[in-house]
Amino acid sequence: MCGIFGYWSRARQPLPPQALHAMAQTLVHRGPDDEGIWHQPQRGVALGNRRLSIIDLGGGHQPFVSDDGQVAVVQNGEIFNYIELAAELRQQGVQLKTASDTEVILRLYEREGIGFVRKLNGMFAIAIDDAREDAMYLVRDRIGVKPLYIADDGDTVAFGSEIKAIKALPPANRSQFAIDIEAIHHYLSFNYIPAPWTVHQGVKHVMPGTWMKFTRRAGVQTQRWWRLADQREQDFTYEAWAEEFMATLDDATRIRLRADVPFGAFLSGGVDSSTIVGLMARHVEPPVRTFCIGFADPRYDESAFALQAAQRFGCEHTSEVAELNMLARWPQVLHHLDQPHGDASFMPTLRVSELAAKHVKVVLTGDGGDELFAGYDKYAAFFARPDASSLPQAGFERAYFDSISLFSPEAKLALYRPEWRQRLKGVDSFTAAAKPWFDEARHLDRVNQALYLDMQLLLSGNNLVKPDRMGMAVSIEARTPFLDWRMMELAFRSRGSTKLGPGGDKKHWFKRAAVPLIGEDLAYRKKQMFTVPIGEWFKGESHGWLRDTLHGSELLAQIFERPVIDAMLAQHREGSANFTRELRALVALGVWGEAVVGIEA
Repeated sequence: MCGIFGYWSRARQPLPPQALHAMAQTLVHRGPDDEGIWHQPQRGVALGNRRLSIIDLGGGHQPFVSDDGQVAVVQNGEIFNYIELAAELRQQGVQLKTASDTEVILRLYEREGIGFVRKLNGMFAIAIDDAREDAMYLVRDRIGVKPLYIADDGDTVAFGSEIKAIKALPPANRSQFAIDIEAIHHYLSFNYIPAPWTVHQGVKHVMPGTWMKFTRRAGVQTQRWWRLADQREQDFTYEAWAEEFMATLDDATRIRLRADVPFGAFLSGGVDSSTIVGLMARHVEPPVRTFCIGFADPRYDESAFALQAAQRFGCEHTSEVAELNMLARWPQVLHHLDQPHGDASFMPTLRVSELAAKHVKVVLTGDGGDELFAGYDKYAAFFARPDASSLPQAGFERAYFDSISLFSPEAKLALYRPEWRQRLKGVDSFTAAAKPWFDEARHLDRVNQALYLDMQLLLSGNNLVKPDRMGMAVSIEARTPFLDWRMMELAFRSRGSTKLGPGGDKKHWFKRAAVPLIGEDLAYRKKQMFTVPIGEWFKGESHGWLRDTLHGSELLAQIFERPVIDAMLAQHREGSANFTRELRALVALGVWGEAVVGIEA
């Protein structure tokens, strides 16, 4: 696990070494153990790495460079099947000098070219400099567990694991970092900015399952190398499905225990994290280290369920009662995110990451289970609608999008100041950000279409950002067994009826399959969201902070009509309407934008 960064100049114009070190310094939290930079100033290219040492502590220094000095590689992430891939390479006569998974990437690329990425089972963002082709590759893992941002001003391509690394470069073209008002428009629909957009006009997210190739002759090539939508639903018996599900998840968990440092797990006592911890216990001799935070308010406290799961599997369990009102930590959270996010659960995730970081360098999490197997209440609520199955396809797509949207299109336009309203009235977030994913998934049943949209948008745009950024903020690595490619493909070969059962039973077959491992109490307990009662704070103890932040934000004042925001504040406080999510998104944008001087058109 690391942070990567670098640049590629079309005109072979070198950046000064101090600029590269400035990029590196922005990512020290992602990699506090080591720094390495491969700089070819005569070619105008550099790859850099800040390393969090997890595998081959002594031999895993990056970048890895080929024996002839023509190819250099850096990666952020882990290749979990690197042991098997290394064995294949040795059988082919390849001499490996280290036990590092990054050397495996280098040797595979040397032998097979960029197509090697299909062999990788892991979470990764990879940069490759190939002097033989005078080319640079940027590669992102299948579902976007690891981030990778890019800024291309036409002369120089800069990349980094976080936007702040790109911002560290000399300000030759500051217009790249002007606020992208279309991205804000989409933010108001989703509560996060969906890829490839970012909050900045000139910075984009490399899309999951995609590689980009930069050459001076052919320009930029982009190729999607993996598509979850390539799956076709099959008819399973429950018994056959449960056997494959548990075997796949067990192996996905097993290979994610490969580390040369202490590891543990986040444990809430929900079905996802309990199942992962139960599988970990099969493969670990010492007790599994588990971590949980609780709250004094029982409505938000899952610590009793976490303890129940920990005791069932003989874990060494660490739990702390956290302060409930965490609003003071929001600026810190948003600093690490580099963009506005309206999800309040980033704050408790940072808190449990801090707890775990006192003891381990790696944690396994249950992330991805809800999106793969219909674990959220919103799925049951939408598909309980009488018209959920009878709507025409276009009507279904729009209805589902509307059901998950933060602000409706009409509410967004009413919120904008006149100049922004005029510019954005023709921009439809459904058409721009959601419909392309629905188009890919039309061959799937409607439950799976809804899940596919959330896999592509919610998961990579928000829910995977949470463990990555909050874990990396305190230098721990989060691993997600549910997002093993084999598990994702099985999930989308499974019909929606296996996920959302009679009466809206969420994770229908998953819970049934997990009962022998985790017991009925944990498998079937009512789901609690890992969040905080921010809506109540907005009515009471934190209302003044909310009002002052919304009123004091120059960014919000430039974009939005203050009377509309004030009406939402008043209605929320008096209880005539619940604008928790809307106010949360607006105040997150305001807190993030405190350092923004203005908006450039």
